[in-house]
Amino acid sequence: MLKKQGYPEPGLIKSKFPDEDLLVKAKAIIECYEEIPCNPCSTVCPAEAIFIGKDINSIPRLDFEKCTGCGLCITACPGLAIMTARVEGDKVRFRIPYEMLPVPVPGAIWHAVNRAGAVIGAAYIDKVFAGKKQDKTLALEVIVPYSLLYEFITVRSPDE
Repeated sequence: MLKKQGYPEPGLIKSKFPDEDLLVKAKAIIECYEEIPCNPCSTVCPAEAIFIGKDINSIPRLDFEKCTGCGLCITACPGLAIMTARVEGDKVRFRIPYEMLPVPVPGAIWHAVNRAGAVIGAAYIDKVFAGKKQDKTLALEVIVPYSLLYEFITVRSPDE
């Protein structure tokens, strides 16, 4: 499905997530599916939880036990392929990369979007991180229903 339609099938997506019992704390989710020469995620990780290996083309591997969910890897990834997730009861708090306009404001309700680009529900914008370290890639903290844990990927303005 990835090569044919441009997005991964549900089983491949779920393979990038840790066991749900680990999601009581934020954990990075790295959705790299193809070998390309890239390593900013591993070099920025203060916990040394992301491993590329000797071949810079290797797909990054994440040690969920070491991952602190700090989110530094989110805006370091040039492919926008990393987010964090934390389950909070019947909701999931994601931190995602964002490079579109308009920039959402905290407290707004935006569309939750899946990997195919379809609107799948509502997303509450909780925080917007736009510091100097982000270098034009913002990080949004978004809350969505738990049912969207494996389907949610980004947000879209309600005006679209």
